[in-house]
Formats: sequence, structure tokens, C-alpha cells
Amino acid sequence: MEGALASGLGFGFLVAAAVGPVWLLCARSTLRGGWRVGAAIGLGAAAIDTLYASLGVAGAASLLRVPGLRVGLGILGGAVLVWIGARSLWSAFRIRLGGEADEEVSSPGRALRTAVLATASNPLTIASWGAIFAGASAAGIARGPSTAMALLAGVGLGSLAWFLVLSTVTAMVRRRVGDRAVWAADAIAGIGLIGFGGALGWRAAHGR
Repeated sequence: MEGALASGLGFGFLVAAAVGPVWLLCARSTLRGGWRVGAAIGLGAAAIDTLYASLGVAGAASLLRVPGLRVGLGILGGAVLVWIGARSLWSAFRIRLGGEADEEVSSPGRALRTAVLATASNPLTIASWGAIFAGASAAGIARGPSTAMALLAGVGLGSLAWFLVLSTVTAMVRRRVGDRAVWAADAIAGIGLIGFGGALGWRAAHGR
């Protein structure tokens, strides 16, 4: 049980630490709204990671082999990421022109909803989690319901832990930067999210 929990913590932390759309979203949102906003991003991402990991364990990855479903989900998810990225670029443009109002800064509630949407936009990760759990089962880490639950709990906690670390570090940096850095973060995050969204849609359309 303890081994499964520790392994889940490692899986969740390392998967979340890989630079991706939610990673960019968390850093950008923390610079704009502070630690609480970044933590809310992490909470939403960890919840979806745990959900998708659970679906992977339950064998839902096989559904992605249904003709057309994988392509449709990939294109839809890519479109969501492109939309979020476009909003980030628009925010950067408004900051550049000095037209942003204080009330437009994201709240933790809005950040949580955005994180859920951004993380859920890539349901193809269910297949990745299914493969991870298959490997864990073969290695004897998660062979029964109790150890599988411990592994899932570890995934959620590990994912959340990474985003809390990222939010904390970014919040510390935030105290020393000005509007130019926030503009740069919005621009980089926007371009990155659009890039990730385009790549997701392209890979889904080409069956990769």
C-alpha cells in the first residue's frame, strides 16, 4: 500500500512537471493573480489527472480505439487549448496598450474552472495513464483494488504538489517583476497554448 502511494506520488509529480499547456497556464495565472490563483489551477489539474488516471485503470483507454472518437476528441481538445491561448494573447495585447482593468484579474474560482477545462481538453492522456498503470501492475506495485486506489491517490497528490511548488516559486518571482513580465508571460503562454492545441489536433487527425 505504501509503495503504491509513493509510486503514485512520483508518477503524478513527474507527469505534472513536464512542460505542457497547464504548466504554462499555472505560471501565467500566478503572475497575474497570485499564489491562490496558481493553487486553484493546480487543484483543477490534479482533479482531472486523477479522474483520467482512474479511467485508464478502468480500461476506458480501449474506447479511444473506436473509429472517429479519438480524432474527434483530439480536435475538440486542440480547439479548446487554442481558444484559451488566444485569450492569453489578447490579455497580453491589452496590457501592452494599458487597457486592462483590475477586475479582469482572474479569481481562484475562475482559475479552477479554466484549469479543469484545459486539463480535460486532452482526454487522449487516458491512454497514457492506462499504460502507466499497466506497467505498475506488471511490476507488482498495483495488483489489487486497495493498491490501485493508493496509486490513484498518490497521482492526485503528486500532481497537486508539483503545481503548488510551481505556484509558490512563481509567486515569489511575482513580487519582483512588473507589467512587462506579466505581458511576456501572457504572450508566451498564449503562443504555447496555441502551439499545444494545434499539435494535439494535428496528431489526432493523423492518428498519432
